[in-house]
Amino acid sequence: MDRLTEMEAFANVVDQGGFTDAARKMGISKSAVSKHVSSLEARLGARLLNRTTRRVSPTEIGLAYYDRARRVLNDAGEADALVTSMQSAPSGLLRISVATDFGVNHLSPVLSDFLRDFPDITVNMVLNNRYVELISEGFDMAVRIGELEDSSLRARKLTETTKRMIASPAYLEKFGRPQKIDELNNHKLLHYSSQSSGNVWKITAPSGEKRQVRTSGWLSVNDGQSLLTAAISGLGIAYLPSYLYAAAMEEGLVEDVMPSLPVETQGIYAVYPPGKFTQPKVRAFIDFLVAAFADRDPSEWKT
Repeated sequence: MDRLTEMEAFANVVDQGGFTDAARKMGISKSAVSKHVSSLEARLGARLLNRTTRRVSPTEIGLAYYDRARRVLNDAGEADALVTSMQSAPSGLLRISVATDFGVNHLSPVLSDFLRDFPDITVNMVLNNRYVELISEGFDMAVRIGELEDSSLRARKLTETTKRMIASPAYLEKFGRPQKIDELNNHKLLHYSSQSSGNVWKITAPSGEKRQVRTSGWLSVNDGQSLLTAAISGLGIAYLPSYLYAAAMEEGLVEDVMPSLPVETQGIYAVYPPGKFTQPKVRAFIDFLVAAFADRDPSEWKT
Protein backbone atom coordinates (compact mmCIF):
# COMPACT_ATOMS: atom_id res chain seq x y z
CA MET A 1 0.00 0.00 0.00
CA ASP A 2 1.02 3.62 -0.47
CA ARG A 3 3.02 4.80 2.53
CA LEU A 4 1.55 8.32 2.51
CA THR A 5 -1.98 6.90 2.41
CA GLU A 6 -1.15 4.67 5.39
CA MET A 7 0.21 7.69 7.26
CA GLU A 8 -2.83 9.75 6.37
CA ALA A 9 -5.23 7.05 7.54
CA PHE A 10 -3.40 6.64 10.85
CA ALA A 11 -3.12 10.41 11.46
CA ASN A 12 -6.82 10.91 10.73
CA VAL A 13 -7.79 8.14 13.15
CA VAL A 14 -5.77 9.90 15.87
CA ASP A 15 -7.16 13.33 14.91
CA GLN A 16 -10.77 12.16 14.73
CA GLY A 17 -10.61 9.75 17.66
CA GLY A 18 -11.87 6.74 15.72
CA PHE A 19 -12.11 4.89 12.43
CA THR A 20 -15.64 5.95 11.54
CA ASP A 21 -14.95 9.71 11.59
CA ALA A 22 -11.55 9.19 9.92
CA ALA A 23 -13.25 7.28 7.09
CA ARG A 24 -15.82 10.06 6.69
CA LYS A 25 -13.07 12.70 6.45
CA MET A 26 -11.05 10.70 3.90
CA GLY A 27 -14.12 9.75 1.88
CA ILE A 28 -13.44 6.04 2.02
CA SER A 29 -14.94 3.08 3.90
CA LYS A 30 -14.21 2.31 7.54
CA SER A 31 -12.78 -1.09 6.54
CA ALA A 32 -10.39 0.60 4.10
CA VAL A 33 -9.08 2.88 6.86
CA SER A 34 -8.63 -0.14 9.13
CA LYS A 35 -6.68 -1.99 6.40
CA HIS A 36 -4.36 1.01 5.86
CA VAL A 37 -3.60 1.28 9.58
CA SER A 38 -3.08 -2.49 9.95
CA SER A 39 -0.73 -2.48 6.97
CA LEU A 40 1.24 0.38 8.53
CA GLU A 41 1.57 -1.42 11.85
CA ALA A 42 2.65 -4.61 10.08
CA ARG A 43 5.28 -2.77 8.05
CA LEU A 44 6.65 -1.01 11.13
CA GLY A 45 6.38 -4.08 13.36
CA ALA A 46 4.75 -2.04 16.14
CA ARG A 47 1.29 -1.43 17.55
CA LEU A 48 0.39 2.22 17.03
CA LEU A 49 -3.18 2.27 18.35
CA ASN A 50 -4.95 1.01 21.44
CA ARG A 51 -8.34 -0.26 20.26
CA THR A 52 -11.33 -0.80 22.56
CA THR A 53 -15.02 -1.01 21.84
CA ARG A 54 -15.49 2.55 23.04
CA ARG A 55 -12.41 4.46 21.91
CA VAL A 56 -9.20 4.42 19.92
CA SER A 57 -6.06 6.11 21.24
CA PRO A 58 -2.39 6.12 20.18
CA THR A 59 0.16 4.04 22.04
CA GLU A 60 3.35 5.72 23.25
CA ILE A 61 5.10 4.64 20.04
CA GLY A 62 2.03 5.66 18.06
CA LEU A 63 2.06 9.15 19.54
CA ALA A 64 5.74 9.64 18.66
CA TYR A 65 5.10 8.34 15.14
CA TYR A 66 2.05 10.59 14.80
CA ASP A 67 4.11 13.75 15.42
CA ARG A 68 6.54 12.89 12.61
CA ALA A 69 3.83 11.58 10.28
CA ARG A 70 1.76 14.75 10.66
CA ARG A 71 4.80 16.86 9.67
CA VAL A 72 5.40 14.70 6.61
CA LEU A 73 1.75 14.99 5.58
CA ASN A 74 1.76 18.76 6.06
CA ASP A 75 4.92 19.09 3.95
CA ALA A 76 3.37 16.93 1.24
CA GLY A 77 0.26 19.11 1.26
CA GLU A 78 2.35 22.27 0.97
CA ALA A 79 4.31 20.75 -1.91
CA ASP A 80 1.08 19.99 -3.76
CA ALA A 81 -0.18 23.54 -3.11
CA LEU A 82 3.13 24.97 -4.33
CA VAL A 83 2.88 23.20 -7.67
CA THR A 84 -0.73 24.28 -8.09
CA SER A 85 0.13 27.88 -7.27
CA MET A 86 3.14 27.98 -9.61
CA GLN A 87 1.00 26.75 -12.47
CA SER A 88 -1.77 29.25 -11.83
CA ALA A 89 -1.92 32.62 -13.58
CA PRO A 90 -0.31 35.47 -11.58
CA SER A 91 -3.00 37.48 -9.80
CA GLY A 92 -3.76 39.61 -6.76
CA LEU A 93 -2.43 42.81 -5.22
CA LEU A 94 1.29 43.47 -5.74
CA ARG A 95 2.77 46.05 -3.33
CA ILE A 96 6.09 47.53 -4.45
CA SER A 97 8.46 49.98 -2.76
CA VAL A 98 10.61 52.02 -5.18
CA ALA A 99 13.00 54.97 -4.83
CA THR A 100 11.12 58.07 -5.96
CA ASP A 101 13.52 59.12 -8.72
CA PHE A 102 13.72 55.71 -10.32
CA GLY A 103 10.02 55.02 -9.90
CA VAL A 104 8.88 58.27 -11.50
CA ASN A 105 11.34 58.28 -14.39
CA HIS A 106 11.70 54.62 -15.29
CA LEU A 107 9.26 52.29 -13.54
CA SER A 108 6.05 54.26 -14.06
CA PRO A 109 6.50 54.42 -17.88
CA VAL A 110 6.66 50.60 -18.21
CA LEU A 111 3.90 49.72 -15.73
CA SER A 112 1.16 50.04 -18.34
CA ASP A 113 2.74 47.26 -20.42
CA PHE A 114 2.96 45.00 -17.37
CA LEU A 115 -0.66 45.58 -16.40
CA ARG A 116 -1.80 44.84 -19.96
CA ASP A 117 0.19 41.59 -19.91
CA PHE A 118 -1.16 40.58 -16.48
CA PRO A 119 -4.72 41.95 -16.14
CA ASP A 120 -5.39 39.92 -12.97
CA ILE A 121 -2.65 41.74 -11.04
CA THR A 122 -3.30 45.04 -9.25
CA VAL A 123 -0.21 47.16 -8.48
CA ASN A 124 0.24 49.45 -5.49
CA MET A 125 3.58 51.24 -6.05
CA VAL A 126 4.82 53.30 -3.10
CA LEU A 127 7.49 55.89 -3.92
CA ASN A 128 9.84 56.78 -1.08
CA ASN A 129 13.52 57.31 -0.39
CA ARG A 130 14.06 54.94 2.49
CA TYR A 131 14.62 51.23 2.86
CA VAL A 132 11.27 49.84 3.99
CA GLU A 133 10.89 46.67 6.06
CA LEU A 134 9.25 44.48 3.44
CA ILE A 135 7.55 41.92 5.63
CA SER A 136 6.48 44.08 8.58
CA GLU A 137 5.24 46.88 6.28
CA GLY A 138 3.37 44.54 3.96
CA PHE A 139 5.41 44.87 0.75
CA ASP A 140 5.83 42.02 -1.73
CA MET A 141 9.07 43.42 -3.15
CA ALA A 142 11.21 46.53 -3.55
CA VAL A 143 13.55 47.96 -6.18
CA ARG A 144 16.83 49.07 -4.63
CA ILE A 145 19.86 50.77 -6.08
CA GLY A 146 23.50 50.43 -5.08
CA GLU A 147 25.21 48.11 -2.64
CA LEU A 148 22.69 45.95 -0.83
CA GLU A 149 22.69 45.79 2.94
CA ASP A 150 23.25 42.42 4.55
CA SER A 151 19.87 40.84 5.12
CA SER A 152 17.90 37.64 4.69
CA LEU A 153 16.09 39.09 1.64
CA ARG A 154 16.48 37.46 -1.73
CA ALA A 155 17.72 39.65 -4.59
CA ARG A 156 17.85 39.57 -8.37
CA LYS A 157 19.83 42.04 -10.44
CA LEU A 158 17.69 43.92 -12.94
CA THR A 159 20.25 46.17 -14.60
CA GLU A 160 23.01 48.68 -13.80
CA THR A 161 23.54 52.42 -13.67
CA THR A 162 26.67 54.54 -13.49
CA LYS A 163 27.27 57.39 -11.06
CA ARG A 164 29.16 60.57 -11.94
CA MET A 165 29.74 64.09 -10.67
CA ILE A 166 27.89 66.51 -12.92
CA ALA A 167 27.57 70.31 -13.19
CA SER A 168 26.33 72.86 -15.69
CA PRO A 169 28.71 74.41 -18.24
CA ALA A 170 27.96 77.82 -16.67
CA TYR A 171 29.05 76.63 -13.22
CA LEU A 172 32.29 75.13 -14.55
CA GLU A 173 33.05 78.28 -16.52
CA LYS A 174 32.54 80.45 -13.44
CA PHE A 175 34.22 78.31 -10.77
CA GLY A 176 36.54 76.14 -12.85
CA ARG A 177 36.78 72.39 -13.19
CA PRO A 178 38.39 70.48 -10.31
CA GLN A 179 41.45 68.53 -11.48
CA LYS A 180 41.94 66.50 -8.31
CA ILE A 181 39.55 64.96 -5.80
CA ASP A 182 40.91 67.19 -3.02
CA GLU A 183 39.91 70.27 -5.02
CA LEU A 184 36.25 69.35 -4.52
CA ASN A 185 36.58 70.88 -1.04
CA ASN A 186 36.73 74.29 -2.73
CA HIS A 187 33.51 73.80 -4.70
CA LYS A 188 29.80 74.09 -4.01
CA LEU A 189 28.51 70.56 -3.57
CA LEU A 190 24.88 69.48 -3.81
CA HIS A 191 24.09 66.66 -1.39
CA TYR A 192 21.44 63.98 -1.19
CA SER A 193 20.16 64.33 2.37
CA SER A 194 18.66 60.84 2.69
CA GLN A 195 21.99 59.03 2.38
CA SER A 196 22.71 56.90 5.44
CA SER A 197 26.37 57.95 5.18
CA GLY A 198 25.50 61.65 5.47
CA ASN A 199 27.16 64.26 3.29
CA VAL A 200 29.93 61.91 2.18
CA TRP A 201 30.83 61.10 -1.41
CA LYS A 202 32.64 57.80 -1.99
CA ILE A 203 34.84 58.24 -5.06
CA THR A 204 37.43 56.02 -6.74
CA ALA A 205 40.69 57.81 -7.61
CA PRO A 206 42.51 57.12 -10.93
CA SER A 207 44.89 54.89 -8.91
CA GLY A 208 41.95 52.76 -7.78
CA GLU A 209 42.12 54.12 -4.24
CA LYS A 210 38.73 54.57 -2.55
CA ARG A 211 38.37 58.15 -1.34
CA GLN A 212 35.75 59.90 0.76
CA VAL A 213 34.86 63.54 0.28
CA ARG A 214 33.42 65.08 3.45
CA THR A 215 32.32 68.61 2.65
CA SER A 216 29.25 70.46 3.81
CA GLY A 217 27.10 71.21 0.82
CA TRP A 218 25.52 74.42 -0.38
CA LEU A 219 22.25 72.50 -0.80
CA SER A 220 20.95 69.25 0.68
CA VAL A 221 17.71 67.72 -0.53
CA ASN A 222 16.15 64.25 -0.32
CA ASP A 223 15.17 64.14 -3.99
CA GLY A 224 17.52 63.35 -6.87
CA GLN A 225 15.47 65.19 -9.49
CA SER A 226 15.72 68.36 -7.41
CA LEU A 227 19.49 67.93 -7.21
CA LEU A 228 19.65 67.54 -11.00
CA THR A 229 17.57 70.71 -11.44
CA ALA A 230 19.90 72.57 -9.06
CA ALA A 231 22.95 71.38 -11.00
CA ILE A 232 21.39 72.44 -14.33
CA SER A 233 20.70 75.86 -12.77
CA GLY A 234 24.38 76.29 -11.96
CA LEU A 235 24.10 75.94 -8.19
CA GLY A 236 26.93 73.43 -7.86
CA ILE A 237 28.20 69.90 -8.42
CA ALA A 238 25.89 66.92 -7.88
CA TYR A 239 26.85 63.25 -7.63
CA LEU A 240 24.04 61.38 -9.36
CA PRO A 241 23.19 58.11 -11.15
CA SER A 242 23.00 58.09 -14.94
CA TYR A 243 19.31 57.21 -14.95
CA LEU A 244 18.78 60.77 -13.71
CA TYR A 245 21.36 62.83 -15.60
CA ALA A 246 21.74 60.97 -18.94
CA ALA A 247 19.15 62.98 -20.87
CA ALA A 248 20.38 66.30 -19.47
CA MET A 249 23.96 65.41 -20.40
CA GLU A 250 22.92 64.46 -23.93
CA GLU A 251 21.25 67.88 -24.27
CA GLY A 252 24.37 69.65 -23.03
CA LEU A 253 22.71 70.92 -19.86
CA VAL A 254 25.31 69.25 -17.63
CA GLU A 255 28.83 67.87 -18.07
CA ASP A 256 30.96 65.21 -16.45
CA VAL A 257 32.96 67.23 -13.92
CA MET A 258 35.94 64.85 -13.66
CA PRO A 259 35.91 62.51 -16.68
CA SER A 260 39.36 61.17 -15.79
CA LEU A 261 37.97 59.30 -12.77
CA PRO A 262 36.97 55.64 -13.09
CA VAL A 263 33.26 55.15 -13.73
CA GLU A 264 31.33 54.06 -10.65
CA THR A 265 28.80 51.34 -11.47
CA GLN A 266 25.81 50.49 -9.27
CA GLY A 267 23.47 47.53 -9.51
CA ILE A 268 19.70 47.95 -9.57
CA TYR A 269 18.01 45.05 -7.80
CA ALA A 270 14.63 43.56 -7.08
CA VAL A 271 14.53 42.35 -3.48
CA TYR A 272 11.81 40.17 -1.98
CA PRO A 273 11.17 38.07 1.13
CA PRO A 274 13.15 34.86 1.68
CA GLY A 275 11.71 31.42 1.14
CA LYS A 276 11.83 28.54 -1.29
CA PHE A 277 8.72 29.73 -3.07
CA THR A 278 8.35 33.03 -4.96
CA GLN A 279 4.78 34.16 -5.48
CA PRO A 280 3.75 34.04 -9.16
CA LYS A 281 2.85 37.76 -9.18
CA VAL A 282 6.30 38.69 -7.81
CA ARG A 283 8.11 36.35 -10.19
CA ALA A 284 6.10 37.72 -13.13
CA PHE A 285 6.96 41.34 -12.29
CA ILE A 286 10.66 40.66 -11.77
CA ASP A 287 10.88 38.74 -15.07
CA PHE A 288 9.09 41.65 -16.75
CA LEU A 289 11.54 44.22 -15.34
CA VAL A 290 14.57 42.16 -16.38
CA ALA A 291 13.24 42.09 -19.95
CA ALA A 292 12.19 45.77 -19.90
CA PHE A 293 15.67 46.96 -18.85
CA ALA A 294 17.68 44.38 -20.78
CA ASP A 295 18.92 46.82 -23.44
CA ARG A 296 19.80 49.71 -21.07
CA ASP A 297 23.39 50.91 -21.28
CA PRO A 298 24.46 51.66 -17.66
CA SER A 299 25.73 55.12 -18.68
CA GLU A 300 23.06 56.09 -21.20
CA TRP A 301 19.69 55.87 -19.48
CA LYS A 302 16.93 57.84 -21.12
CA THR A 303 13.60 58.84 -19.61
